[in-house]
Amino acid sequence: MASLTLKTNINRLVGEITIPGDKSISHRSVMFGSIAYGETRVTNFLPGDDCLSTISCFRKLGVTIEESDNGLRIIGKGFEGLTEPDEVLDVGNSGTTIRLLMGILAGIPYFSSLVGDESIGKRPMTRVTIPLTNMGAKIDGRKNGAFTPLSIRGTRLSPINYQLPVASAQVKSALLLAGLQADGESTIIEPAETRDHTERMIRMFGGEIRKDNQMITVKGGQKLKAATIHVPGDISSAAFFLVAGAIIPESEVILKNVGLNPTRTGIIEVMKQMGADLQIVQKDDNSFEPFGDLIIKTSELKGTVVEGDLIPKLIDEIPIIALLATQAEGKTIIRDAEELKVKETNRIDSVVHELRKLGARIEATEDGMIIYGKSRLHGGTVSSQGDHRIGMMLAIAALLSDGEICLEKTEAISVSYPNFFTHLNSLIR
Repeated sequence: MASLTLKTNINRLVGEITIPGDKSISHRSVMFGSIAYGETRVTNFLPGDDCLSTISCFRKLGVTIEESDNGLRIIGKGFEGLTEPDEVLDVGNSGTTIRLLMGILAGIPYFSSLVGDESIGKRPMTRVTIPLTNMGAKIDGRKNGAFTPLSIRGTRLSPINYQLPVASAQVKSALLLAGLQADGESTIIEPAETRDHTERMIRMFGGEIRKDNQMITVKGGQKLKAATIHVPGDISSAAFFLVAGAIIPESEVILKNVGLNPTRTGIIEVMKQMGADLQIVQKDDNSFEPFGDLIIKTSELKGTVVEGDLIPKLIDEIPIIALLATQAEGKTIIRDAEELKVKETNRIDSVVHELRKLGARIEATEDGMIIYGKSRLHGGTVSSQGDHRIGMMLAIAALLSDGEICLEKTEAISVSYPNFFTHLNSLIR
């Protein structure tokens, strides 16, 4: 396990970086390219560990995937072109890979085994396995299919009308991928709107899907066609630099090619309501996923409340929002975020535990946290706890800490942002 002594007490951040490809969209581009007919080209693909796990799994399912600089060439032969894997499908640390892949495998008449790392072994799978079983799939695993390892025997699927018990894009996407193979129309109802990359991808690959508020309907038996996909930059990765630019004195940072899907821009909404000097420039709304450039400058921030339907739009950004709140005047309350407990770590406990080591005034609640600003941060030894977003948040915290910070388990950051430290160091003045 790698550790790193971080640069602390930075004077300012100035410069421009191009944010790497969106992790969620990169995953889905591989999956849809694999189940479509023809040659799919993907540019600005994110070569992070999670996305590489997705490539590995689909290669084991018989799909030809060629990697080049910043891109992929995928030869798809439809759902029926997938073959029974000779090996166990190892998803590594990727919850997106295992949950969406289950939706695909549920309708394929083969036997597959799915495993992941220690973190995946703790993440709940019944939210996917129960509805897929209701559609006819045969799924088994540890504790009656609640946890990995899992085995799936795909079968002919029946359509489903299903109310999601939690607002989860992963669960929704798994059921939509299964619904594409079912005998009839399936309808998924969300309790709150979640990221809609799967719905957009279905349309991009020539499929039909209907949405009426939080009710999403897809017809089975559709034949998807290959597409050319340009992956915009990941707003979840951009969030770390947005916060850094806002809290480090005399800073101005330009972030290029950032995805601005309206189901993902909660971080922008929260930062603006806290008073951040943040601008969106050169926005492109005409692509299948909107994107644009962002400019962030040092800001005078105030506390706020983050809750309700906003939570699914920024669930992955809450660790860095917590750090932002430590540098805002007043109290910030984050609630309705129970989903944080079943991420790579229990992110409520992890964020509170690690930021307290640095002097932050922060406390955990049942469904979120309360942060009291402003806090003066000091040095110490902290850990990513194997969670990429915790690791990057702590690296940003180090920038304004008074003393030396040693970050343990830095290797986790490569899951979503392999060149994070290169980009960060390029901005330090």
